[in-house]
Amino acid sequence: MLSKNRIKYINSLKIKKYRQLHQSFIVEGAKSVLELLNSDFNIEFLLVTPEFQQKYASILSTHNTITETVTVQELEGLGSFQTNDSCLAVAKTKQIDFLSPDNLEYVLVLDDVRDPGNLGSIIRIADWYGIKKIICSHDTTDVYNPKVIAASKGSFTRVDVFYTDLTSYLTENASDKPIIGAFLGGKSLYDFSFAQSGGYIVMGNESNGIGQAVERFVTDKITIPRVGEAESLNVGIATAVMLDNLRRQINVPS
Repeated sequence: MLSKNRIKYINSLKIKKYRQLHQSFIVEGAKSVLELLNSDFNIEFLLVTPEFQQKYASILSTHNTITETVTVQELEGLGSFQTNDSCLAVAKTKQIDFLSPDNLEYVLVLDDVRDPGNLGSIIRIADWYGIKKIICSHDTTDVYNPKVIAASKGSFTRVDVFYTDLTSYLTENASDKPIIGAFLGGKSLYDFSFAQSGGYIVMGNESNGIGQAVERFVTDKITIPRVGEAESLNVGIATAVMLDNLRRQINVPS
């Protein structure tokens, strides 16, 4: 049976200030935990059901990680999932001090993306299209929010996320690269040519788009043409469309 202190500790990590205090976060479900085990994250401990422990005994045996066997009911009472019948991990957060594009590389910039599900989906989409770096405004939701981790489906282990003041960052680091922003008005994405030199692709807030402070740095305003009658696109879907068109023109740098 789990101790009260462990239960209290895990529950505290659902809150941002305690994640920051302990520099730890929760990962739930077999898919994400297996990705975590295959990454360079430092894992504090694992909670696993007997079924998970038996099924993945060979993988668990290769990791020197504290592992505790628990019931399905205990897991469901701890995590954010409605159902979690396999495992939960607590891992240490990573301190990323700076990110910028390497030669020929494109990175994503997120200006005030607030919904955890959207951020998790964007991380997963970035991973799919070979984007390894995301630069976020301070107001963008916390990458270690359990809902972000869950929505990323393990892609958080392969995509680095850096939080900074975007106006200062773009002033100091982006003068020699194209900065492509998604707007309702602008040049059609389907007529746009992405520079071979790499650069930045900026996506904005779910309701208000890219803010004025960041907009002034944008060198190319791009729109995804609307053919039907929908009012708008979800920011995750819009990111996928942007990156799909990028990859139609430019391969991932080797």
